[in-house]
Amino acid sequence: MKEFIIPAGPQKGRKIKFGRKRPRVVHPHLKLRNYLRMALPSPPTSCDFTPAAMPVLSDIYGNDSLGDCVIAGGYHVVGVETGNSGTLFHASSAQIVSDYSAIGGYVPGDPSTDNGCDLQTALAYWTSNGFANGTKLYGYLAVDATNWTEVMTACWLFENLYLGLELPDSYVNPFPSASGFTWDDDSPDPNNGHCIMSPAKYASGGLGIDTWGMIGTFTQAALAHLCSPGAGGELWVMLTPDQLMKGASKAPNGVDWVSILQDFNSMGGNVPVPSPTPPSPPGPAPTTAPTRDQVLAAIDAAFTGGHALLTRGQAKTQAEAAVAPLWP
Repeated sequence: MKEFIIPAGPQKGRKIKFGRKRPRVVHPHLKLRNYLRMALPSPPTSCDFTPAAMPVLSDIYGNDSLGDCVIAGGYHVVGVETGNSGTLFHASSAQIVSDYSAIGGYVPGDPSTDNGCDLQTALAYWTSNGFANGTKLYGYLAVDATNWTEVMTACWLFENLYLGLELPDSYVNPFPSASGFTWDDDSPDPNNGHCIMSPAKYASGGLGIDTWGMIGTFTQAALAHLCSPGAGGELWVMLTPDQLMKGASKAPNGVDWVSILQDFNSMGGNVPVPSPTPPSPPGPAPTTAPTRDQVLAAIDAAFTGGHALLTRGQAKTQAEAAVAPLWP
């Protein structure tokens, strides 16, 4: 397995390793774009969920001695999620190694078994078994790396992105020695398989990323190229109960939440799917045409106190039932 010694800077002399494999088996998965609605609010032009998670994001999580970047990236996501919920979880070395063993087959003390692992196998494991702190994935969604609006939307709604790629040689020669580096587009090297994550940090210059305990910038061009299937890359967003609730509160009518949960369940999940609030029975028909304000008030009343998670069809049915009594 490929490894490097950092040649300069504050981390001079420190060793790092790769460890991300392309998936041997493509696990059944869903695509975020299939659940985004036209009514989705525009994501902010920048966001940053790193501050509350920095104690975790700066922990290399054993990726200097083991090819466990896939595990480290997953637990950096957990750090962002829990840190921004006020319950920061910082995994122990033993917990990281335990998951690396379960997912990648690593046997502690046997270097011949330190062979890395792939993202989809890890995601499927965490969906079935959860992380060490009890966080369990509802599931995960593929994100289109070539669609910057979709990338921003995923970050804003769910506070994470999980990236698999093959690093260009220019990324490690010279090697970044501290936070603040920028990785722009270049040719991928299949020998440099690596997993990184985004702590939901982006701006006009690109995507904020965390790798080897450092925070840098991954340009939009690099993301679109290196995280695309044609370059051997991949891009995911993880969904846990806490992240789903936050996303629903930000864009209650802009994402088909119920369909996401139903589809997770059809793939073996056990996620509670809410039922929409039934519309009120119609009253007597009016004798005059309603005003615009009356129509809007009826629709608003129909959704007040109801469940925020509705499919497009359910929302349409509820709105139509609310305004029907306004016409004779």
